[in-house]
Amino acid sequence: MKPAIILAGGFGTRLRSVVSDVPKPLAPVAGKPFLWWLLGALESQGIREVHLCTGYKAEMVEKAFGDRFGEAALHYSVEHEPLGTGGAVLQAMRALKGVDSCYVLNGDTFAVADLVGLQHEADRTPEADAWLCGAPVADASRYGTLQLDDRQRIVGFHAKGRQGPGVISAGIYLLRRQVLERAELPRQFSIEQDFFEAHLPRLHLQVAAMASDFIDIGVPEDYALAQSKIPALAGHP
Repeated sequence: MKPAIILAGGFGTRLRSVVSDVPKPLAPVAGKPFLWWLLGALESQGIREVHLCTGYKAEMVEKAFGDRFGEAALHYSVEHEPLGTGGAVLQAMRALKGVDSCYVLNGDTFAVADLVGLQHEADRTPEADAWLCGAPVADASRYGTLQLDDRQRIVGFHAKGRQGPGVISAGIYLLRRQVLERAELPRQFSIEQDFFEAHLPRLHLQVAAMASDFIDIGVPEDYALAQSKIPALAGHP
């Protein structure tokens, strides 16, 4: 399995009303840090190398997890200045040895996703530049949605606010390092707005798998739901 990068440097601004003393990836979910559940899901699917992009209270994350999680080796890529999601990913990617692509996950969302299946779908569409995991939701108004053609290629992004069902990004990607490098992006950039959306006319972005049970713990109501739902999804009721 390819290595994974987790974006774990967020401030958790929207969550401050319920969690204020730890960085968002350490927000407690059923007695464990949220990141514990996310790492467990990756390790159970065969991921054996994880790079954590940290920033806000980075030392707390490293102290909590050290250099191993089960069978997975943990590495830390610390932002000493804000780099945005894209800049953080690119910094971590440059530390990877001998791989041309890796999984990337948001450190504040959880979804049931088949990473092996995502890789298999990517193998069937080698012409793509990046592969995203989609998540169908009944009400997409809180999120930006993906516009797909009949081959599951992303042809547009819709801003949040559209009522009704839709497919959103699950925050799980398989990215080619070379594609990010050649885009000549600034040191600080958003992988979503400044890369996926701004460069869409020149990119082939493929939705290669669908996730279920998407939860964004940065939203207080989802964070409350996560306390029971994430352990149940992980098989620890």
